[in-house]
Amino acid sequence: MSSIIFEKSMPGRRGATFPKSDVPIADAIPKQYARTSPLALCELSELDVVRHFTALSKKNYGVDTNFYPLGSCTMKYNPKICEKIAALDGFASLHPMLAQLPGCGGFAQGALAVIHDLENLLCRVTGMDAFTLQPMAGAHGELTGMMIVSAYHRKNGAAKTEVLIPDEAHGTNPSSAAVAGYEVRTVPTDPATGLLDIGAFRGMASEKTAAVMMTNPNTLGLFNPRIKEIAEIAHACGALLYYDGANLNAIMGKFRPGDGDFDVTHVNLHKTFATPHGGGGPGSGPVGVKAFLEPFLPAPRVVKNDFFALDGNCPDSIGPVAPFYGNFSVCLKAYAYMLMTGGAGLAEVSEQAVLNANYVMRSLSGHYDVPHLKTCMHECVLTAKRQAERGVRAVDIAKALIDKGFHPPTVYFPLVVKEALMIEPTETESKETLDAFINAMIEIAEAAESGPKSLHAAPVSTPVGRLDETKAARDMDVAFL
Repeated sequence: MSSIIFEKSMPGRRGATFPKSDVPIADAIPKQYARTSPLALCELSELDVVRHFTALSKKNYGVDTNFYPLGSCTMKYNPKICEKIAALDGFASLHPMLAQLPGCGGFAQGALAVIHDLENLLCRVTGMDAFTLQPMAGAHGELTGMMIVSAYHRKNGAAKTEVLIPDEAHGTNPSSAAVAGYEVRTVPTDPATGLLDIGAFRGMASEKTAAVMMTNPNTLGLFNPRIKEIAEIAHACGALLYYDGANLNAIMGKFRPGDGDFDVTHVNLHKTFATPHGGGGPGSGPVGVKAFLEPFLPAPRVVKNDFFALDGNCPDSIGPVAPFYGNFSVCLKAYAYMLMTGGAGLAEVSEQAVLNANYVMRSLSGHYDVPHLKTCMHECVLTAKRQAERGVRAVDIAKALIDKGFHPPTVYFPLVVKEALMIEPTETESKETLDAFINAMIEIAEAAESGPKSLHAAPVSTPVGRLDETKAARDMDVAFL
């Protein structure tokens, strides 16, 4: 393992020097707070520093270096032109408070126009009537959506206490509902179809139901054609239908949640619209609603009369959920991507994403079991049950992929599939890349048959090999990370 930068430090070594100050040094720091010894910084030459961080960058893995088939978490390539647009001085150097200062709104017209126009574009894509860009991540969008649901029911005096969520939903769904104060009830999946069990759902929906949270296509990569029926059941008992937009990349230009009678949705700009995703952020999870829920959106709102302005006169609003209108730079990148791609282009994105997922699924169906071998959407779910019978589990396959130069797919999710391997290739990957990934997966399946023990040590080509993951979580040692 390479040394950390502090271990490379050599006393007296310098990468840069500064001339002596030619102005008096003010004795502004009280002596009791003044440092009596030098700050323990690294002492290195410029070359040492450059080589250290260049070597570290070679150990990093991301979409810019290789294929990232992380299921249920779209990891598509980020066009660099979008990065350049977000870095334009007129946006990057704009003070976030400028639009709120008296008489200064005219200096922020460009930024306010972006917020206003992007909200309208998202309405057109999703079939909603109004949007807010404030939420700063997908889960934050979910929580914002559920706060809107709660505010709506309180306004109408409805005593709603429960939220119904399918058992294959993203884990943030029940978390968001619970944080918003609701009891979560789990609706089972029909094992024959891989879709929501309509009969069980009908029996669970009641006057207590505040909302139903759904992802369509679901986390098995399957589109539910009975969504209108589900909406009718939910609305009949006064519940709202919430759309988890994490899988929107499969349906852009093909199906609008609003047309399927969804009332609330969040959209992951940092996934669907090709802005940076991974490494902890930044994210953006705008929330869209039907017209009857618009008064509850976070304030202030951007409005357009003779010019763009902020409107904070929203008495039913749930209030601000983020400072400075959300992660504006992420919104900028998504706005540029949408304008650059166009409506027909977004539909083509979905077509290519679905094509790639089905190509991967069909190519691997002879080597791995597929719980629902039918046309999938943007992602497919395999199972390593066959390999597990020979002692090779999903985690072993994931680790072996690392040795072959690929980031592992999502494993053990959704929970309704044992030994799940969840793969989302996205539309930005070429057939050559997909073929290389498919071949690697086939080689691992063959190794599981001929020499299963060889996979238990993987990965063997990385600076850190196979860890005891339970011990690593409970007795973490980050001294050399």
